[in-house]
Amino acid sequence: TKGNRLVIEAGAKTDMFRDPNVTYNTDNAPKLLFRTSEDFVLTTCLSHRFINKWDAGALVLKLDSLNWMKFAFEKDYKGKKRVVSVVTRNISDDANSIELTADSVWLKMARAGNVITLYCAADGRNWLLVRHFQFAPGEIQAGFLAQSPTGNRCTVVFSSIRYEQKTINDPYTAE
Repeated sequence: TKGNRLVIEAGAKTDMFRDPNVTYNTDNAPKLLFRTSEDFVLTTCLSHRFINKWDAGALVLKLDSLNWMKFAFEKDYKGKKRVVSVVTRNISDDANSIELTADSVWLKMARAGNVITLYCAADGRNWLLVRHFQFAPGEIQAGFLAQSPTGNRCTVVFSSIRYEQKTINDPYTAE
């Protein structure tokens, strides 16, 4: 870390995914996690170089090895820069969202009880609701991840990190 910046470098063949075809299950991507039991909002600006397919940086929630979520900015299967969310309850889903041209995006994750809401923004102000779902109540871990499933490395910079213990009132406005 340096100032309000966190850098995580993922090595080769690092990922966090439980394939619906049950052919690929791994959780070896480097992460920095902290425990939380309160409602919160976690915001960051995330950037990386998008060198290899599925290189990504992400915000993460984790209950245990079979119940977790990652909200990522990754190089997709077509070589595009895309916001992606994966919710895992034994098996992962894989929900692709908007495509961006920039090397950075703002991500926001809000927890209110057992409901998680995910947002992205190009400018850190005009938030788009990406996903709204139920997750495990009680104490969980939240944090940051880098991955490089098909490459040799992916260095992700998380900047403007902000963690607030608060409850959002309106999931559509992120406030």
